[in-house]
Amino acid sequence: MNATLNIVCWKSEKFWLGKVVNHPEIMSQGETLEELEENLRDAYREMLLDDVPPDYQVMDIAL
Repeated sequence: MNATLNIVCWKSEKFWLGKVVNHPEIMSQGETLEELEENLRDAYREMLLDDVPPDYQVMDIAL
């Protein structure tokens, strides 16, 4: 099964900017639209704990 990301993107003066619609906290940029797409895929995978082992810990830290 191929999953897809629904993104919103726009061209600024220098970079392509975008974010994942269902996860607006996942944002990125790229010099090209292709680079933006790749960066958003990577950020999405990281936010979904793709590389985190099953025995991870959840903690609260003070700001």
